[in-house]
Amino acid sequence: MPGVCLNWGNARFHLNWHLPQLEPVDVIILNGYQNSVTQHILNVYAHKIPCIFWGEKIIAESIGLKGRLQKLFSKGLDNCRAIAAIGCKAEQDYRHRFPDKPIVNIPYYCDLTHFNQPKQQDPKAPFTILFCGQMIARKGLDLLLQAFHQLLNRGYSAKLLLVGREAELPDMLQSIPEHVQQHIEFAGFQAPEDLPHFFHRADLFVLPSRYDGWGVVINQALGAGLPIICSDAVGAATDLIDQGVNGFTFTSGSIEELSTVLKQFLDSPSFIKTASQASAFKSEQWSPNVGAKRWLGLLKMVTA
Repeated sequence: MPGVCLNWGNARFHLNWHLPQLEPVDVIILNGYQNSVTQHILNVYAHKIPCIFWGEKIIAESIGLKGRLQKLFSKGLDNCRAIAAIGCKAEQDYRHRFPDKPIVNIPYYCDLTHFNQPKQQDPKAPFTILFCGQMIARKGLDLLLQAFHQLLNRGYSAKLLLVGREAELPDMLQSIPEHVQQHIEFAGFQAPEDLPHFFHRADLFVLPSRYDGWGVVINQALGAGLPIICSDAVGAATDLIDQGVNGFTFTSGSIEELSTVLKQFLDSPSFIKTASQASAFKSEQWSPNVGAKRWLGLLKMVTA
């Protein structure tokens, strides 16, 4: 829709016009509430047309003007008929914020067919740890680089494969010695259809984010049958990782904890195998068909 984006520091607001014609619509599903379109729908149409808000966990409230605006905009969610929370963490958050409203957990479901393909592992290849995402501090890549440095210093043999936009990577690498960088491969940004190739090269997937509302790359790692390590600040962790079965979570920001769980995998090839099998098995429960059934149930509920 035509409109403008207004930036205020790290905050971003959208202002749109020529709103869509909604009179013949039976249900409205909104994703995002801090823009003029969704606010208009929530305040003008929600009393006539059932509205469902589908969202990740709301980031902790900001202070000052940004916090007041966030609180003002989120009040519009009171007009929704139901909320579809993206993951268990979001479900818990919305149940606390809206105790009288129906809350259903409907996370992201992805077509993992291409990630499910059998791997052709090179027995001579080093143990490969994969990170896929933007090379930024919020994704915690700097923590992974430091933990990887510790592993090599302790005599472990491994390779770190980085896939994603370069962004802040050059600055992060300045504190990493040259001999460690020789064990790091930066593959750059890859088109979605090319990602399975890189997941199939890996033995372990790590997402050490300082914050991630969900993290679809965890779905992809699951589909590729990879053991998974991610921080407890990743929304998908609660839903997709069974502790000690197909992976581990660690306290966000802790290099020592991340290093410890990395060592657990490197010290136990048999655990890597069983964790891989567990991820592959769990991925069968995360097909788009499963997600569609959840949506169908919710749509029937709000239109009954």
